[in-house]
Amino acid sequence: MDAIPRSNVVHRYQKRSLLIAINCIASLSIFFFGYDQGLMSGVNNTVDYYQTTMKFGHEDPQTGAPVIDNTLLQGGIIAIYYLGTLIGALAGGSLGDRYGRIKTISIGACWGVLGACLQCSAQNHNWMIIARLINGFGTGILNAIVPVWATETAEHTSRGQFVTIEFTLNIFGVVVAYWLEFGCAYYGDGSGNYGFVWRFPIAFQILPLLALAISVWFFPESPRYLVKVGRNEEARYILGRLRGETGEDAGRAEAEFQDIKNIAELERATSKNHSYISMLFGIGSGKLHTGRRVQLVIWLQIMQEWIGIAGVTIYAPTIFRIAGISNANSKWISGLNYITYTFATLICVFTLDRIGRRWTLYWGSVMQGIPMILAAALTKLGKNATAAGDTQTAAGYGIGAVAMIFIFTATFGATWLTVPWLYPAEIFPLEVRAKGNAWGVVGWSIGNGWCTLLLPIIFAALDENTYYIFGACNVITIPMVWALYPESNQRTLEEMNLLFASDSIWNWDAERNFAILKEQNPDLVQAAQRGHSVIDPETGMVRPPHRNMSHDASALTVHHDDADSTEKQHFKHG
Repeated sequence: MDAIPRSNVVHRYQKRSLLIAINCIASLSIFFFGYDQGLMSGVNNTVDYYQTTMKFGHEDPQTGAPVIDNTLLQGGIIAIYYLGTLIGALAGGSLGDRYGRIKTISIGACWGVLGACLQCSAQNHNWMIIARLINGFGTGILNAIVPVWATETAEHTSRGQFVTIEFTLNIFGVVVAYWLEFGCAYYGDGSGNYGFVWRFPIAFQILPLLALAISVWFFPESPRYLVKVGRNEEARYILGRLRGETGEDAGRAEAEFQDIKNIAELERATSKNHSYISMLFGIGSGKLHTGRRVQLVIWLQIMQEWIGIAGVTIYAPTIFRIAGISNANSKWISGLNYITYTFATLICVFTLDRIGRRWTLYWGSVMQGIPMILAAALTKLGKNATAAGDTQTAAGYGIGAVAMIFIFTATFGATWLTVPWLYPAEIFPLEVRAKGNAWGVVGWSIGNGWCTLLLPIIFAALDENTYYIFGACNVITIPMVWALYPESNQRTLEEMNLLFASDSIWNWDAERNFAILKEQNPDLVQAAQRGHSVIDPETGMVRPPHRNMSHDASALTVHHDDADSTEKQHFKHG
């Protein structure tokens, strides 16, 4: 394949080894994402940062804990990052669909390097705000395109597993950030009155970003993007390397290739307008219903933050201090919590593709909501015991509250961490998949920015009662997912257009229509039928399409048979 440089790893590796190599590079981006998120927790507690440089607080002379004088500035410095990710996600989605996944990833990494350089050299809060906006812009680009690249190269039967492994690296990034800052806190006399304590951890993120920006050029482009832009020979070659061409694998790449071409042509025929505004309101998308998909991914990401993880990640030391833990102990307990968080993500590696996306979210919501409510109650009891002078009882309640935070974080790592990032990369049409995933990042940016801006104020006003808000949000997500979110597990990316073809917003209608469409259009999507192929095993040639099928499908229509009241749907062809 002359069109692909000989230096590309696609010529050296194939099948699972190639998928692992791709996921390793994708993990560099996800590691940076986690590292950057976990960074501000320690930075916010560094004296030189909040007192000397940013000037939004001062150190308590008795306890050594930070006392925040300007909660809006503290929250604003953190929240402006998410405005950057929002803008960057929209830019990344557009770039990814126009210029490809590889180029966009490298561009995002370069913006991230620029933002990190400006952050670690910041001299005041205005400088820091601009630096975090730029850093967020680069992160938004990467978050919009990396999950798409990973899901478009993975097989549908193990797609969740590979993405979950990447997000284990995401939380490992949080762990590295936290413990690096913990170690830097002892620089000099350990007082935190040194710029190095917070500047070096910020600068450290430049290393994985540079590695990503350079190394991604040696990796294959998404075969689905290549089909979209008409580079079919390259797409077919890369699919052959990803799926294998010999033995039991014979025909699998060709089957998937034909599916991608069929659906790509169908999308071009049924949807004419691909702007962000058109996607948001579903203008011109016809039976693809992109507007509904956009709303689903935005709200899934917003709820991911409001179930409590935004507060725990950034304000963990504050949470533990509210529970009665000393300032010194709260730091190492927070670090231990992140280690538990990392190992918990491995649970999702083995369960996500077995029980599906919906059930993963269900059990996560239950096991997150209960600890949040109990943490609020235990913290309140601990504060009351402290006020009464019963320090032994107060310590017991404090330990119980900390245990609830550990349970919450571990459950989140095993459930809600991955699904809101995987789902947007799965459900959108090929024509707008990068832009669709960008809408998911927009939702995450809104949820995170909203949380981080308001949480300092909320914690100051409500203290431990903030946990009740998180617990209530977990409860809300259960009926939300049950009624509105169709299952994407064990379905190919090409099947998603059939899954969302129903005009109804309800999940049960989507599933019923999906079953009807698959029955009436058996040749539209072949690769999803394990053990079936569009390759004729006797001739070795591509089977002709079903006689009532055409690759220039123009619309998805619905008919009602008044005689038996059975809804029948089929693709109408020109």
